[in-house]
Amino acid sequence: MSKKIKVVVTRKLPDAVETRMMELFDATLNLDDVALTREQLIEAVQSCEILVPTVTDSIDAEIIEAASNNMKMLANFGNGVDHIDLSAASKRNIVVTNTPDVLTEDTADLTMALILMTPRRLGRAERILRSGKWDGWRPTSLMGHRIHDKRLGIIGLGRIGTAVAQRAHGFGLSVHYHNRHRVHEDIEAELEATYWESLDQMLAHMDIISVTCPSTPATYHLLSERRLKLMQSHSYIVNTSRGNIIDETALVALLEAGAIAGAGLDVFENEPAVHPKLLDMENVVLLPHVGSATFEGRIAMGERAIINMKVFVDSDNPPDRVLETLL
Repeated sequence: MSKKIKVVVTRKLPDAVETRMMELFDATLNLDDVALTREQLIEAVQSCEILVPTVTDSIDAEIIEAASNNMKMLANFGNGVDHIDLSAASKRNIVVTNTPDVLTEDTADLTMALILMTPRRLGRAERILRSGKWDGWRPTSLMGHRIHDKRLGIIGLGRIGTAVAQRAHGFGLSVHYHNRHRVHEDIEAELEATYWESLDQMLAHMDIISVTCPSTPATYHLLSERRLKLMQSHSYIVNTSRGNIIDETALVALLEAGAIAGAGLDVFENEPAVHPKLLDMENVVLLPHVGSATFEGRIAMGERAIINMKVFVDSDNPPDRVLETLL
């Protein structure tokens, strides 16, 4: 019987995923589900051949440099890899993979939920009801804005952005988008989507902005203070991608000033820390990074990670290998 590959998993995963990992590998699990310290991450990469990190683990150059020569793979549990230093991994010939596709529908559903909740002020309405302050129906109480016939601007028309566009049509939104590269005309026609080469111009004309682009060095603070100021005062912004794509301090100031009508945020620039002023605002909907948090999605993510690990062990060519040059 061949020796099993040693694997360290940094967070607790669904039971079915952990069980399969134990069957296939010599796996060390995190049953307490407490994030590993920096020292524990270094210890992990010095002792294992495959590390299975998540978005809560910062796998920087120093940690990768500390890895033993036996450390061959970072099988990320999740789609985004902005927490991994891909350049450092490449220099050490460490393969990095992610879990694309399987969380597309769940994240698009969550994005659509925020697009609905934020203009309709549903977060505030729910808080009032739970607090016992609701004193009955009134004609002018808790009025928000309908989304039907509004313009939705999607930043990043990839898998998730496309799925959001498909859902948006069902609610009567007109779809607009900005991308690094224009999508094929057949896709545009199918989505009835209008392309804006200039992000600045799109921001100035939309009623709702949805951020679905990946986090890369090029998209850090893509929505800077200057760009956020281009949005109209009646417009809303929704972010289900990564918090650092938006200058959060600038967003808070503009929300306070009424220069932006509201925000629906599932991600934050310094999470798990949330800007304290956001917590007190009634024109925002805040969620704790639950875009892919479905039973089906998380199990599928684990299965995808296992496929990458198994194929890598068997052939060195996993299907979801992430290359820095492709980001």
